[in-house]
Amino acid sequence: MTVSDFLQHWKLSENPFRGEEARSDAVFARMGSDADAPDEGTLFHSDFEKILGDLRRPGSSVVFGEKGSGKTAIRLQLAKRISQFNLQNPAARVLMVGYDELNGVLDRLHERLGGKSPLESLQKMRLVDHMDAILHAVVPRLVDAVMKAGGRDPNQRGPQTPESIDLGIDERKPSKRLDRTGKLDLLLLQNVYDRPDLAHTRTVQLRKLLGVWPPPVVIWGKLAIAIGPIVLISAYVWMNYFAPETLPKQTAAWILIGAAILYALIALKFGAWDRIKLLRTGHRIRRQIRVVNRGDVSYARSLRQIRGSILDAANLPLSDSDESRYEMLERLKRVLRAFGYSGLIVVMDRVDEPTLVRGDPDRMKAVVWPLLNNKFLQQEGLGCKLLLPMELRHAVFRESSTFFQEARLDKQSLIEHLSWTGATLYDLCESRINACANAGTTAPKLIDLFAEDVTRQDVVDSLDRLHQPRDAFKLIYRCMTEHCAAVTRGDGNWKIPRHILNAVVKQEAERVQQLFRGIRPG
Repeated sequence: MTVSDFLQHWKLSENPFRGEEARSDAVFARMGSDADAPDEGTLFHSDFEKILGDLRRPGSSVVFGEKGSGKTAIRLQLAKRISQFNLQNPAARVLMVGYDELNGVLDRLHERLGGKSPLESLQKMRLVDHMDAILHAVVPRLVDAVMKAGGRDPNQRGPQTPESIDLGIDERKPSKRLDRTGKLDLLLLQNVYDRPDLAHTRTVQLRKLLGVWPPPVVIWGKLAIAIGPIVLISAYVWMNYFAPETLPKQTAAWILIGAAILYALIALKFGAWDRIKLLRTGHRIRRQIRVVNRGDVSYARSLRQIRGSILDAANLPLSDSDESRYEMLERLKRVLRAFGYSGLIVVMDRVDEPTLVRGDPDRMKAVVWPLLNNKFLQQEGLGCKLLLPMELRHAVFRESSTFFQEARLDKQSLIEHLSWTGATLYDLCESRINACANAGTTAPKLIDLFAEDVTRQDVVDSLDRLHQPRDAFKLIYRCMTEHCAAVTRGDGNWKIPRHILNAVVKQEAERVQQLFRGIRPG
C-alpha cells in the first residue's frame, strides 16, 4: 500500500504531517487563511497571547524554545494577528519588522571588522549595530512607499525592492500628510539609512517630493560659482573699454584682482571646503554604521541636501553612543504616526541559522546579548519579540547578577521553555488533518487512523514523550509510512496497529533524547 492510497481512503488531499519547516509548510499556510476569520482552524501555543501582548501598546517578549518547538510558526502567527489588527484599526496600525534574515547584517559586520574568526567579529557587535540594522530594514521600504505615493518610481535605475509599507487609505500626498518636522525627520532618516545603491540620488528626489528647499548656502554657493566668471569677465571688459578716464588703471586692476580673489575664496568655500567637511562627516557616519555597505561620498552627497542645523552632531550617528540611535528611532515613529502607525514590533528569529553562526552557542550569544538591554526592550511604541534557541537559555542562567540587572528579563514577558503537552499536540495534529480534508467531506479524527485497541490516551501519551510539534509530526508520518509498507492494497487494512505505534514511539523518543544530548542531528 502507498501513502497516497492511505490518504485517499481517509479523504485527505495531502499528507498533513509531511512539513517540518513552518515557512515552507503549505498545510500551515492554509490553516487560518480565511480572510474573515484568519484564526479559524489555527491552534496557537498556550503562551501565544503573552508573547503577542497588547498591540495597542507594543511590548517586548523573550522566548526560548527547542528546535522544532514552533518559534517560526509563532512568528508567522504574529504576522497574521498583526495584519488582522491593522484591518480593524486603520488609524492605529502596527508595523511588523521581520528581523530574521541576519546573514547580510553579520556578513557586512564581519567584513568591516576583519576579525580573525567570525566569533571575534561577532563579539564586537553592539546594541547600536542592531538598532542601525532595524532602521535600515524599515527606512528604505518607507521611502519607497512615500515616493510611489508621490508619483515617483522608487526603483528608477535601481534594483527591485521588497514590498513597501502601506501608507493607508488617506488620498493626500505624503508631502501634505507630514508637517515640516516630519519632512525633515524623513529626509534625515533617508540620508543615513537608505539602501546604498543610488541613495544620494533618492535624497534629491525625496527632497523635491516633500517640498523641502536645499540649504541656502548650497543655493547661494552654486549661484556665486555660476555667475562669478561672468561678473569677472564683464568687469574686465568694462574697465578696459568703458571705464571713465578718471579711474586710474592701477586702481581698476586692484579692484579686478580683489574680485578674483573673492571669487576664488567663495569657490574654495562652497566647492572644496564644504565638500571636504561633509565628506569627513560621511566618513564618521560610515565608520559607525557598520552593518550597511555605503561609501563616504554617497553619505556626503545626501547630507549636502539638508540644512546645516539638522547636521548637528547630536542628530547623527557619529559615535558609538546609543542616544543618537534612540533619537533616530523616535524620528521613525513620528513619521510612521503621520501614516497611521501607532507602533512597531520587531520579531527576531532564526539566530542559529546565519552562515557565520552555524548554531554555535557562543556566536549566538555574541549576537543576541547586546539586545538584552532593558532600556531598549522597554521603549514606548516599540516591542521586540525575541524567539531564541534553547541553548541561549542555558547561557542566560550562567550570567552574573549585573547582567540580569541590565536585562531585567522579569519585565520582558519571559517564556523560559516553549513546551507543548501531549493533549495540545494531539489537537494540533487534528487541526492539520482538518486543513487537508477534501472539500465537502468530513475530516477523520486522529484516533480514527489507529486500530481499535489504541485509545486516544495512548496517542496523547505518545505525543507527550516528544514535546515538540516537529517531532510529533515525524511520529505520525512514520506511523503512516511504516504501516503502509507492511500491508498490501488488497488487505483493506486502513488503520495503524498498536505495535507500529509503540515501535515508532520508542525509536522517535530515543532520537529526541539523543538530539537533546547533542549526539545526533535532528
